[in-house]
Amino acid sequence: MAPAELEDLLLGHPLVVDTAVIGIPDDYAGEVPKAFVVLVPEAKSDAATAKQLEQFVREKKARSKWLSGGIEFLPQIPKSASGKILRRMLRDQERQKAKLRKQARL
Repeated sequence: MAPAELEDLLLGHPLVVDTAVIGIPDDYAGEVPKAFVVLVPEAKSDAATAKQLEQFVREKKARSKWLSGGIEFLPQIPKSASGKILRRMLRDQERQKAKLRKQARL
């Protein structure tokens, strides 16, 4: 999976100000893309907006690139001082959330 390809596509949507895409583990596919999105101020961070963005990707990309991992709205994308997306930070947060979900099920 090439995150930059999906990030460029999402940046072309009028509601998206910034975005980062990472791969998250999936039992069936091995790994699926998940997008972290910063919206324009007038947009709502809700399920309808997420669905609209997912549909936008589905119309333009192959099934393997659909955002099967979902979309999470953030106030800002974590970046280094030079402006590089800190994907490791996003992956670590996802691992922590998965760990908490697993513990909650026990």
